[in-house]
Amino acid sequence: MVYSQWVSAKTTRYLYYVTAGLLWIGCCGALSAQQASTPQLLPSPREYAAHGSVSLSRGVAVVSDNDPDDRFAAEDLSGWLQQLNVSIQHGHPAAAIELLRSSNHRAQQLLAKAHVEIGPEMRDEGYAIVPVEKGLAVVADTAAGVFYGVQTVKQLFAGKGTDATLQIATIKDWPAMRYRGISDDLSRGPFPTLEFQKRQIRTLAAYKLNVYSPYFENTLQYPSNPVPGLDGGSMTPAEARELVAYAQRYHVIVVPEQEAFGHLHHVLKYEQYAPLAETPMGNVLAPGRPGSLDLIDQWFKDIAAIFPGPFLHIGADETADLGKGQTRAAVDAQGLGPVYIDFLLQIHGKLAPLNRRLLFWGDIAMNDPAEVTRLPKDMIAVAWTYSPEENGFLRWLKPYSDAGMETWVAPGVNNWNRVYPDNDYALRNIQGFVRDGQSQHSTGMLNTIWNDDGEGLFLADWYGVLFGAAASWQPGSSDLAKFQDAYGKLFHGDSSGNINQAQRELIAIYQMLDQAEIGGSTDSLYWADPWSPEGQTMAAKLRPVVHDMRMHAERAITLLAQARAAGPLREADALDALELGARRLDFIGQKFETADLIASLYNQMYGWQGDKDSAQRIYGAFHTVAGANGLCEDLRDGYSYARLKYSDLWMRENRPYWLQNVLVRYDMATQLWVQRSTRFRAAQATWRAQHKLPSPEEMGIPVPQTNQGK
Repeated sequence: MVYSQWVSAKTTRYLYYVTAGLLWIGCCGALSAQQASTPQLLPSPREYAAHGSVSLSRGVAVVSDNDPDDRFAAEDLSGWLQQLNVSIQHGHPAAAIELLRSSNHRAQQLLAKAHVEIGPEMRDEGYAIVPVEKGLAVVADTAAGVFYGVQTVKQLFAGKGTDATLQIATIKDWPAMRYRGISDDLSRGPFPTLEFQKRQIRTLAAYKLNVYSPYFENTLQYPSNPVPGLDGGSMTPAEARELVAYAQRYHVIVVPEQEAFGHLHHVLKYEQYAPLAETPMGNVLAPGRPGSLDLIDQWFKDIAAIFPGPFLHIGADETADLGKGQTRAAVDAQGLGPVYIDFLLQIHGKLAPLNRRLLFWGDIAMNDPAEVTRLPKDMIAVAWTYSPEENGFLRWLKPYSDAGMETWVAPGVNNWNRVYPDNDYALRNIQGFVRDGQSQHSTGMLNTIWNDDGEGLFLADWYGVLFGAAASWQPGSSDLAKFQDAYGKLFHGDSSGNINQAQRELIAIYQMLDQAEIGGSTDSLYWADPWSPEGQTMAAKLRPVVHDMRMHAERAITLLAQARAAGPLREADALDALELGARRLDFIGQKFETADLIASLYNQMYGWQGDKDSAQRIYGAFHTVAGANGLCEDLRDGYSYARLKYSDLWMRENRPYWLQNVLVRYDMATQLWVQRSTRFRAAQATWRAQHKLPSPEEMGIPVPQTNQGK
């Protein structure tokens, strides 16, 4: 990438900018002058004052010194400008963006003239942005601060090419939480390519997230234990090292999580590990068994050799099998809490030579606060819960904060078991949990992505991920509406507001389903046979809302098409995932409506048999149900089209591993309606030959339902 590198403040750069730049600062005044409402920035900065804008018709000079990290930040900014078709220039005619450390003499002059100080709260990752002649200077104590200042500058550009402009502003900003990131489930199906993980890193960093935590059960290949890690469905040590090195340039720490207690079925199902299982082929590693601690030690020695960061995550959540097998006697004698805490203490002691801080999920130990006090104070409890909590989230944190332990909070993007994330639940969960975490001095946020259904597409998760970025950087309770108004423009480059509204349309669907007491598991709605007993229970709840549900989904599809027609947009893959989500939600409604209509028509046909005049209508009804472009074909087509689009999106982010496990569900659902169409055509042949129809029960049709929800 192209960037200009000027080494000394005594070069032409200095001579050009010092006089004109200081005059510009003098005109702009202090941070408190010309205050304006903060523009759409993500995350929103702490302090902001606008000073108009400058044209970039003559290009931009990007200026940095010799520091390798700052040169990388300059390259990153130059790459962004190239995407905007803004030319990179080197001379006097161009606007300028300078990247300066606060120790630099010119930086100190600019800060003094702008009446801006780099306070102690800003020293690690904070930054200031101040005006210079026809441009801006980013000033920070550290490389991370410079980099994050650059990410804010990117959002101050508007337009493209010679029409582009740069918003001039004075900004002071620093994060509310030291560690801000995501936990990415790599163990329940989708396994990303290394290139997609690099894309994740770039995007996380662009919104000031600094932690990427891949979640492993059996999907990291260990030299010491090679059997569980399947080729093509797990990360090799070489890939992991490459990812760590890549992330480091973007100021992202890779925090590996290897489950070391629960969630280990895909290890314990192998014969060599059978003696270590709490229950046969179960999920929990049995404390007290010879070999359990040795296995953990082997894993984490391998991990420590691959991942050089300060943290290791040992998992230890949802140990539901504990006390039901090999530790039954110990749990009966001591209680569940002491046995659980004892094993965490043993793990801590075993891994102490690695000199890393251990994170663990906080859902089990919190139930026995007295036992929590025994845990080492250098361990970090990661409290998690994924629903909005009317009474707040303090109960998840206080057992640890009261014991003097450091905590992180782990909300969730609510993508699991859903055809598209439930962003109503997700945003309210993230907002409240991060707010309460900050009030309890939690130092980190780990926003979670889970693939319990094996079907999740990360490309659909960015909405919740980016709100987590905003909530963890910004202090207090982040404004949902402000985020929702900014998302489309900042992530996709959509100035029309249509993408924002499309997301709101899908949120409205989940709100309707929640009010109808259907719940958020749209997967179950999507895959259910509407004529099964389970499907009929779903249908009864769905009928009153199905029309409005479909209208919201189709409105989202329309808004997305309008946004695309208005001009080229960024992150097209995420928009494709949004469209697929909307179409799958729409298809849920269509499927239940169509199944009701087929059932109603056939019951009418069955009743027409004894009426000579009405019987003539049976042929036409059969064509409606099972002819070309018939109702059965509509449901076949819905699944087969979604299968095609889903496969395409999967391969844009993931390896082929596991995909067939999902596609078989599409194939079976498609086949169901092909078989039913064949059955109806057979019934039609019987009618033609014998003037007799099989009963609705013989056709698999449930009892007629009169309420169609229209």
